[in-house]
Amino acid sequence: MFKRISLFAAIALFAVACNQSSNSNKPEFFGAKITEENALPVDSVVSMLKNSNQDIASVKATGKIDAVCKNKGCWMTIANSVGEPMRITFKDYGFFVPKDCNGKTAIFEGRAYHDTTTVEMLREYAKDDGKSKEEIAKITEPEINLSFEATGVIIK
Repeated sequence: MFKRISLFAAIALFAVACNQSSNSNKPEFFGAKITEENALPVDSVVSMLKNSNQDIASVKATGKIDAVCKNKGCWMTIANSVGEPMRITFKDYGFFVPKDCNGKTAIFEGRAYHDTTTVEMLREYAKDDGKSKEEIAKITEPEINLSFEATGVIIK
């Protein structure tokens, strides 16, 4: 009888511990350790890029994650207030983010720049995002867009 009670208690304790760690609101860090201080809203970074037409060598930004690579977590997008997405990739493909972090807030530090994304790469991104073959086939033109290469990311 004591063995059954001990086993039940151990299973219950394990279940509670697992549940607490998965529901934790602690920030998660990826890549280089960064802080939240002085992070600009993604709208400000987009505005700076558009107004200057020059890349920004080093900046820290924050925004709500709208999409993540469903394959590996090797990129994410964050839209500004008018819905323009900024694709965030990770320096030297050196780290990934969780594939289920849509809707969470990200703080990311690195380089913001103008980029031409090839048709091949756009199709790869669409594939990673779970788009249908028909949707992927409709991609026929490269895009000039705003991109970000992050050296570190915090997800809350």
